[in-house]
Order: sequence, then structure tokens, then C-alpha cells
Amino acid sequence: MITIITGTNRPASNSRAVANLYARLLEQHKQPHQILDLADLPADFTSSALYDNIGTNEAFNQLSSLIGSSDKFVFVVPEYNGSFPGVLKAFIDGLAYPNTFRNKKAALVGISSGVQGSGLAMSHLTDIFNYLGMHVLALKPRLAQIEKHFDGTAITNELYLELLNQQIDQFIHF
Repeated sequence: MITIITGTNRPASNSRAVANLYARLLEQHKQPHQILDLADLPADFTSSALYDNIGTNEAFNQLSSLIGSSDKFVFVVPEYNGSFPGVLKAFIDGLAYPNTFRNKKAALVGISSGVQGSGLAMSHLTDIFNYLGMHVLALKPRLAQIEKHFDGTAITNELYLELLNQQIDQFIHF
């Protein structure tokens, strides 16, 4: 099972739309998958599901239980202020430590409105995953200027689509 995680809790985000596209590409490769959308997080999870409250927020527990059924994760990582969204870090911090991601595998897809394609954000996230013992695939497509190259359903930039398909091929064998 591959779990695709949207890197933001913004409703109707580009991250979710790219996650949906990625899911369709995985279907073409006959790969079982599921989407974990951080927009489904309970609004109060940072005060009701972290630290001394770990395990007490049922809505958070349901969402985070999707992690346990996967050994591979695809993170769609939007760039927020030169890094990834804080909600993604808070979600990661709310998971069981230290073994939630240990020896599991991740692929990262960066998206941004600007020209960086979320490269710095994916670098920051890679550091965190390395610390947690997760193995990160080297190919990290950077979908820069996403609004110009994605219509909400389909990638209009052939290079971006080629990179996503190359990543999926590598990730299946990773």
C-alpha cells in the first residue's frame, strides 16, 4: 500500500489535486494506494492530539491509522514561506515516535507557485525523514509555477509528467 499525503490542510488545495493525479498514475501501474489529506485533520489537533494528549483525539487517531497500513509514502509538498507547511510538521510530530517511519520509504513531489518548485522545502523534509530513519527516494520532481502547468486535473507540462512517471517507476522498485 502506498499512502499519498497532501502536505497542507488548505481546503481544495493544489496539493490535493496533484495527489489525485498521482493516484491516477499509480492506478495505471496497478499499485494499491490511498490518500491521506491533511485537510481532514481535526481543527484542534495541535491542542487535542499532541504531547500529553497523544492517543486521545479519535479523529486524529483515525487519520493517523492510515500510516500503519503503508510501507511507502508519497508526500506532495507545497512550498510555504521557503519551506513546507507547519501543519505537516505538526502532523508528523503527532505520530508515534520513534518508529512510525523507521525503515519505511518516501517519495517527495514539490509544488510551488514560484520558480523553486519547493526544492528547499523538500530538502528540509528530507532532513526530518532521515532523522526519523525513513529512506527517501533521490528523484524529487519539482513542479514549479504549478498554476501554469497544471489545470487542476492534468499536467500540461510534458517534462513534469515524465518526471512523475519516472519517479513512480523508481518508487515501485525502491
